[in-house]
Amino acid sequence: MFGKKKQATTIDKDQLELIENAQKRIKQKKRLYIHFVIFLIGALFLILANTVLKIGETFRPAGVDWFVYAILVWFFLFIYHFISVFITHKFMGKDWEKHQLEKLVSQQENRIEKLKQNLIKEETKIAQTQAYTEVKDKTDTHQKKKTSELTIIVAAGEDNAIGKDNDLIWHLSDDLKHFKSLTNGHHIIMGRKTFESFPKPLPNRTHIVITRQTDYKVPSGVIVVNSLNDALDAARSDTQPFVIGGGEIYKQAMPLVDKLEITRVHAEFDNADTFFPEIDKTKWQEISRTTHDADEKHAYAFSFITYLKI
Repeated sequence: MFGKKKQATTIDKDQLELIENAQKRIKQKKRLYIHFVIFLIGALFLILANTVLKIGETFRPAGVDWFVYAILVWFFLFIYHFISVFITHKFMGKDWEKHQLEKLVSQQENRIEKLKQNLIKEETKIAQTQAYTEVKDKTDTHQKKKTSELTIIVAAGEDNAIGKDNDLIWHLSDDLKHFKSLTNGHHIIMGRKTFESFPKPLPNRTHIVITRQTDYKVPSGVIVVNSLNDALDAARSDTQPFVIGGGEIYKQAMPLVDKLEITRVHAEFDNADTFFPEIDKTKWQEISRTTHDADEKHAYAFSFITYLKI
């Protein structure tokens, strides 16, 4: 807007200057015409003085025929002004003034049109610059967000079963150790039911509990929020916050997370009532896998699998 006002002010100033110059030229040519009239009257006077009053014949001091020279001077000036007024500049009546102003208006319209075109080009450049800046800002913001790698961690069967009656269907010692080593020192985001499945808050982790209850009571140090977005905001200082369940929270988080830490339990569980969302292999790339066979401490074989979003 500032640029437009500045441009408009410049146009008005230039118009005023051109109009003033045109008016000056008109006045100068009018004065030239007046001079011509005066010279013409003077020439007629000399002719009358010579033919009627006989001044040229009776008054000749020192034998100088001054009257002849006067006639010649006046005749030269007459020719000069005749050419200047009638040939070079044409007759300067109202029509001439109107024609001059029309020419000036036409020139100004052309000038304004050029300025408008230049202004459009400048606005286009500004718009492109603003668009580039917006895209860059969004990219920078996205990159800043990516410094925090949001990760889902879950243990799921081959049929994606993850629990029944708000509890795990299996007990895998190495999986619990794996969970502890990854989440230690980080924020863990969970739903209310998942939090209530713990005997007490897990040590050395910041718990963020998502619930619709407005008066939900939690131990000191536990953060309560009303949505996943609020939970992510609460964990923004963490370089790798973890989403740990349950099923509905996993479903909401899947489009937002950058990484999946999956413990794939190699069995199917018909009695499960909670399931993990299907992993779209066109959107996720497996980057590591470690497999553990079943043994005396583990009733099922399982694999630690890490996926990154493509």
